[in-house]
Amino acid sequence: MNYKRILLKLSGESLMGNKQFGIDNERLAQYAKQIKEVFDQGIEVAIVVGGGNIFRGVQAEEGGMDRTHGDYMGMLATMINSMALQASLESVGVKTRLMSAIEMREISEPFVRRRAVRHLEKGRVVIFGAGTGNPFFTTDSAASLRAIEINADVILKGTRVDGIYSADPEKDKTATKFDFISFDDVYKKGLKIMDMTAFTLCKENNLPIIVFDMDTPGNLQKLISGEQVGTIVRN
Repeated sequence: MNYKRILLKLSGESLMGNKQFGIDNERLAQYAKQIKEVFDQGIEVAIVVGGGNIFRGVQAEEGGMDRTHGDYMGMLATMINSMALQASLESVGVKTRLMSAIEMREISEPFVRRRAVRHLEKGRVVIFGAGTGNPFFTTDSAASLRAIEINADVILKGTRVDGIYSADPEKDKTATKFDFISFDDVYKKGLKIMDMTAFTLCKENNLPIIVFDMDTPGNLQKLISGEQVGTIVRN
């Protein structure tokens, strides 16, 4: 598979590394190195990062806070992660642009689709922060939406597991891994990959998703080179 433009989705939790909270600088540096390897091959890279290592809207709701208020706090958490990733990428010589769905002129550009595409064409990694800018939508939905808007070839969902299994491999030793699975089969089997809004967006726009283990150095490079890494979901 030849990918010209990819959208990489990273969870906020993945940035914690072995910490209980916040950002692990070693993990951040490892991700930056992997992204640079792919970027140096001429692949156009866009990134969406979650905020769960700092704050989640759902967590606020459980504490009695209004969900809308909590979701906006979660969007700000994604901006902290996005800025950290931006700094890490620029420290290894990768030009980046941070675009936010909520206006924060001092630290980012507002998201404008045409401008985002132009940045990619000019050889910059584009990081999309603040989710969709709307409460009640996850960063998975933001990743799906932005990938469709910029005409990405694929969403690469970097996780701690090496693909999609029939059950949770950490709990069920008999769980089997899928190399390929259709969107319809994911629905039928009730597998949890992304939230349903994000997943349906990908299905309806014929945008494949690859779920893979980003924590193993070299996996992103192998995936781009056409090796079978992780699980491909497609129509």
